[in-house]
Amino acid sequence: MKSLRQVSIIGLGLLGGSISLAVRQRMPGVAVVGYSHRAATRRRAKALGTTTRVAGDLAAATETADLVILATPIFTFEQYFADLAGMVPPGCIVTDVGSTKVLPHLWAGRRLGKSARYVGSHPIAGSEQRGVEFARDDLFDQARCILTTTAATDHNATRTLKEFWSALGCCVRVMNPAEHDRVFANISHLPHVMAAGLVNASNDEDMKFAGKGFLDSTRISSGPASIWTDVVLANRENIANGIDRAISELSKLQGAIREGKREQITELLETARRKRAALVKYKIRKKELL
Repeated sequence: MKSLRQVSIIGLGLLGGSISLAVRQRMPGVAVVGYSHRAATRRRAKALGTTTRVAGDLAAATETADLVILATPIFTFEQYFADLAGMVPPGCIVTDVGSTKVLPHLWAGRRLGKSARYVGSHPIAGSEQRGVEFARDDLFDQARCILTTTAATDHNATRTLKEFWSALGCCVRVMNPAEHDRVFANISHLPHVMAAGLVNASNDEDMKFAGKGFLDSTRISSGPASIWTDVVLANRENIANGIDRAISELSKLQGAIREGKREQITELLETARRKRAALVKYKIRKKELL
């Protein structure tokens, strides 16, 4: 961590802004330079004091960086990698906060070249809100952060990023990109798609009677549609397979309900209840739920 003098953050939304605030609070000797292609976002970040400095162009933001973090939509990464290849100092670490990783590793290998060292990052933190005005310096406290690596990944860069995310409050785990995308298709991306399907299957007038259960079940469908479209398209095979499994389980329950099979309905509901109870117990033991 002593080698980090400047962290440059590309994209000053909720995640980018929160990383900047957390670095400023927990790493006072590290300069944070922010960049957004939107002038209005740069003005807001500057007014809020989110970063040490807000740069007006990508080169100015990254030419002296030790670590560059992409906090932009996934399908912007490939072009940023190509641009950064000719800008960042030799040995600079480049990472991202995207929730899919196979494509970013592929793009980094093609576009970033050997001038920089790429490691994938996925901090499991955020909310349905977007924009630098919602950034928080405690967003990563006790959050899990997944680093993704391949055989070609620089070990020193991985170690530096482990220390970086740990300093921001994260519990860090390392996975390969394919494993990451399979796991998060099931536990993150599929739930979003299912919540969207539940809302879209519901009548507007009926939903006005909804209680907390419906709102809790569908909360994640409030996430920005443009960002989630990128996520779904970047991990489409895994998500499509997950939808198949969900349809299969719903079909079992549907058949049991239609035929009035009380024991089968109870068994299916009880299986879900037990699995979720075990998950909650595990999360409490790991202090991931307080």
